Amino acid sequence: MTPLWRNRDFVLLQSGQLFSTAGTQATQIAYPLLVLALTHSPGRAGIVGFASFAPYALFALLAGVAADRWNRRWLMLGADVVRIAAIGSLVAALAFDRATFAQIAAVAFLEGTAFVFFNIAEVGALRSVVPAAQLPDAAAAEQARFATVTLVGPSAGGALFGLGRALPFVADVASYGFSIVSLLAIRTPFQETRDTDTAPLRTQIAEGFRWLWGQPFLRTCALIFAGSNFMFSGIFLTFVVVAKRHGISSGGIGACIALFGAVALLGSFLAPAVNRRLSMRGIVVVNLWLNAVIVAFVVVPNAYVLLAAVLPVSFAIPAGNAAIIGYRTAVTPDRLIGRVSSVARNLALLGQPLGPLAAGLLLGAASPRVTVLFFTLVSASLAGWGTLSPSIRRAPSLAELASA
Repeated sequence: MTPLWRNRDFVLLQSGQLFSTAGTQATQIAYPLLVLALTHSPGRAGIVGFASFAPYALFALLAGVAADRWNRRWLMLGADVVRIAAIGSLVAALAFDRATFAQIAAVAFLEGTAFVFFNIAEVGALRSVVPAAQLPDAAAAEQARFATVTLVGPSAGGALFGLGRALPFVADVASYGFSIVSLLAIRTPFQETRDTDTAPLRTQIAEGFRWLWGQPFLRTCALIFAGSNFMFSGIFLTFVVVAKRHGISSGGIGACIALFGAVALLGSFLAPAVNRRLSMRGIVVVNLWLNAVIVAFVVVPNAYVLLAAVLPVSFAIPAGNAAIIGYRTAVTPDRLIGRVSSVARNLALLGQPLGPLAAGLLLGAASPRVTVLFFTLVSASLAGWGTLSPSIRRAPSLAELASA
């Protein structure tokens, strides 16, 4: 079997997304910094975070149908064009000192919406360019890509924001242009030959739901991870606000988040080895209990303590994501991959837009310590659920993919 690094189309797909994801990460740190600079309001920063993540809950199911019905390559290209237009409008507004909170929220919403359609279609693209047995390792490579940009993107975004408020967004526009070039260069079709599905939209979405709901392990993981994503997105905003209150510069905040990315990068490199040695259940349970380590901030309310508390999670996340996403992508039929992925990710990300919203409201009404205590209780509850769940105890083995 051809090694992944010699698979031309896989390398092109990953290269394009390396740059576009780096641009996105740069703006993810720039959005709250820009809102705080203009309004000095953690609550409004939370609203922009909500606007950025909410499209997944609103449009993921439609994106799944679109990815299974239309040409996935052209769907991804269209999403990149929309993101260039949305971010470009904010760059222009910042250049003329006309940016408003409403526009920032609208741009974050549009960029998030385009990301949903791109992200769901990309699952089918990955499945098309990589053999089934290599999909967990390919998912681990994607985790390494994400960890790399988490290492570089936020620090670069914070540094660029310090030089000029528009610069992180300019870099984001350029990154989407690179993504378009890479997509056009890939030779492999992004879907198998398929007949046009004339069933009603609701029927097509329901088919994806039924398939996923018939897989107890994947269903339970999606539901539990909805809570984990709620917690983690809220902790991200909490860290930014706490760091600003402690006098850490924009570049310093980016550097702190880059450390998170460095640990995640190490975890992604070791993910294939971890997944060969641990059971699927062990990987899931360890990830869940590590989330509760943020309780250390309740004891010592310091920004660096909060950062240190999430580092073990950043190391463990890549192995868990690679195992679960790789397994799900390999066992799902191609004609359903968009809908099943959209259902799974929609469930998993359902809580993500509520995380920064809850964090912003709690930080405005109470102390950071109370905010982190709330997220700690959420994490501990999810870990208990995952530990006791019968479907997690009967988790499948990645060895099954060898005969897929």
